[in-house]
Amino acid sequence: MKNIVAIVGRPNVGKSTLFNRLTGKKEAIVESVSGVTRDRIYGESDWNGVGFIVIDTGGFVRGSDDVFEEEIGKQVLFAVDEADAIIFLVDGREGVTPLDEDVAEVLRKSKKRVYIAVNKIDTPNLSPIVGEFYALGLGEVYPVSAVNGNGTGDLLDELVKNFDKTVEEDQYEDIPHVAVIGRPNVGKSSLVNTLLGDDRNIVTPVAGTTRDAINTLFKGFGHEFVFVDTAGLRKKGKVYENIEFYSTLRTIRAIEKADVSLVMLDATQGIEKQDINIFYLAQKNKNGIIVVVNKWDLVNKETNTHLEFERAIKERLAPFTDVPVIFTSVKEKQRIHKLLDIIDDIYNKKKIHISTSKLNDLMLPIIEARPHPEISRGRRLKIKYVMQLKNTVIPQFVFFCNYPKEVKEPYKRFLENQIRKHFDFTGVPIQLFFRQK
Repeated sequence: MKNIVAIVGRPNVGKSTLFNRLTGKKEAIVESVSGVTRDRIYGESDWNGVGFIVIDTGGFVRGSDDVFEEEIGKQVLFAVDEADAIIFLVDGREGVTPLDEDVAEVLRKSKKRVYIAVNKIDTPNLSPIVGEFYALGLGEVYPVSAVNGNGTGDLLDELVKNFDKTVEEDQYEDIPHVAVIGRPNVGKSSLVNTLLGDDRNIVTPVAGTTRDAINTLFKGFGHEFVFVDTAGLRKKGKVYENIEFYSTLRTIRAIEKADVSLVMLDATQGIEKQDINIFYLAQKNKNGIIVVVNKWDLVNKETNTHLEFERAIKERLAPFTDVPVIFTSVKEKQRIHKLLDIIDDIYNKKKIHISTSKLNDLMLPIIEARPHPEISRGRRLKIKYVMQLKNTVIPQFVFFCNYPKEVKEPYKRFLENQIRKHFDFTGVPIQLFFRQK
């Protein structure tokens, strides 16, 4: 499980700017107006090979009559409760304020590791002013500039050095883990309950009933899996409830731990942008993937056929279209048990290893018949041989050639498609690497 870091502080000290710098993205809105960040925003960061999740929280305010500021305060407390470490960001140019002292009081009660980052220290001559922040009584102080990155390396060195490296023990570690993921109210809990034959998980027609990821051992019909029923993932802009954001982090962790993900869609709504985001989150975490189109019993079959629906889905999922799509009705128990066979098949495909001789006997004639386009006048790409890496989470292949950095994306896709075509990796992400011979 990845550690979680929450960035907290009073309004307008630069939390979103620091968040964007740590995640390398511009997901948080950055404005010089108090209270712009209302919902917590989360992203992934990495420092010296150590990955962690970063939460950007709204500005903490005490005793406000503003309903939004009151809710922001609650969200900050939830973020602090969930986090493994806290970056307490303060404004070096304004010095210690009464609101900084209020935040420090909350953090002292949390008993979490806290790192005071004094922001807006853009030049060396401003460094002496950071000393007064030791008065907050939370330990070491780190001068940083969220805008240009000064000092953030020293802060991150200390942060990751103290991360808990222990991994939670999983009593079902050797059994395939299947994450049931998708937008709220597509039938995830109902699917798990139908397979289990009981009402293990709460099922209601209200979106967002499942708050935590629930692990359940399934044995039956010759299969054994651990199903992880997760809270529905919404667009970040629609994560209004405090608890729902808390659940989203649990869902991301469930996907990180899964071997196979069932990406559930609502047949009455078709595939939406958030479904695609969920799909690629599972792919990024090297899950085997099955697209499950639920509520197929509610669709007018005269205007929607399986083939048309599947074609529309795969057009939206491109370029990774080599995934099985199964049409189910949990309510009518249609094709539910067929799903178990597909899960088992994809889990086993992830572990396939192809011998180097077999790979080269197949791929080299294909490459010779359709070589890479000429790189430049007099320079041609020559692939000498290919091999599959051993003991990897998903199949990974290395092509040894003379100009590895010059391989074009269309040709990479051509090679991947040839491997998929001849070795049947449907539903399994694979990776191709190109190395100097």
